[in-house]
Amino acid sequence: MSQNLILNPIQINHKIRRIAYQIYETFPNEKELVIAGISGNGYVFAEKLTETLQEITPIKVLICEVKINKKKPMEKVETSLKKDDYKDKAVILVDDVLHSGTTLIYGVKHFLEVPLKKLKTAVLVDRNHKKFPIKVDFKGISLSTSLQEHVSVSFDQKTYGVYL
Repeated sequence: MSQNLILNPIQINHKIRRIAYQIYETFPNEKELVIAGISGNGYVFAEKLTETLQEITPIKVLICEVKINKKKPMEKVETSLKKDDYKDKAVILVDDVLHSGTTLIYGVKHFLEVPLKKLKTAVLVDRNHKKFPIKVDFKGISLSTSLQEHVSVSFDQKTYGVYL
């Protein structure tokens, strides 16, 4: 089965830069932001966003890895930062693809256990098949796909792209 290229490396980097500017415009007065990437490609996307934010803004950006069992999202969510590190701060929860919203909603639930200034979400690809009332604040592309179609993101140097 062949995959169709939806976004090439240049387009992905353009989307990352645009999202970074949107985040900066949303949080212009913050001294510190937390970019929390869901393990795997969500975390790689978070790293790329963090790198771009550090190029374009004086805001200090903390990166956090969020470990969620995607098959059992009710299990304990772990983060690479302690709760005190993101308490009373602005947090952007990041994933590569929003399929059903399950991973993002349980990630949001975890961050709501401590007081935050603001919580926003960002994804590279929004598939529009949400099972939960989760809203994406920053997205690279919105794809209307069937439930049978699979969207994958590769940050590997040889296959860098978004595929359907």
